[in-house]
Amino acid sequence: MSDQTPARRSGVSALGWVLTIVCNIVAPILTYNQLTGHGCNDFTALLVSAGWPVLDLLINIAWKRRLDEFAVISLIFVALTMAVTLVGPHSARLLLVKDSLVTGLFGVLCLITLAAPRPLMFYFGRKFATDGSAEALERWNGLWVHESFRTVQRNLTLVWGVAYLAEAALRVGLSYALSTGGMVTLNSVLSYGVTAVLIGWTITYAKRARARGAAAQEAATAAVAG
Repeated sequence: MSDQTPARRSGVSALGWVLTIVCNIVAPILTYNQLTGHGCNDFTALLVSAGWPVLDLLINIAWKRRLDEFAVISLIFVALTMAVTLVGPHSARLLLVKDSLVTGLFGVLCLITLAAPRPLMFYFGRKFATDGSAEALERWNGLWVHESFRTVQRNLTLVWGVAYLAEAALRVGLSYALSTGGMVTLNSVLSYGVTAVLIGWTITYAKRARARGAAAQEAATAAVAG
């Protein structure tokens, strides 16, 4: 039974990633191209395409049957996106710019939380680095007493914040340099590409930090024993 549990969890995780990729990259691009190809204007096509990421979020909330910090943050940004969509002229290019600015707000949020008792990446780490059980959450929360752990969480939050601000600035510039159709494709790919790079860097950085921490602890133990 224990051999089947990890496999089952891996399958569920893979299904979740497939759903995320389909709803956030593939479906929006196909929907936009289909709508504009049948005479729909760019703004309306973009607005309808934006419904797929919202569907992905709602499915995940219904799937897990709980509203965690990650889901709350996602809902906040969906609400912000809907709000800025309705403000100002209904221009497709402006809608792309507004979408980029919402992404930039996430970067700002990361940097703001550096002044909070615990930075934003601490909560993201708790969501993705644990299985969600009470024991795992308690163990993760207990790591905060270690200075090295606090430093890692703050460094992660700083890098994610700066990276998303830079990504937002790039997307705003490209929104005016590229056609709307080209930007729709690049928008999804760039957004998830930056996230993928950050996730890869985060995993590598966290592993190296754990290795340094383990080495330091071994050295301290050896010094005491000597």
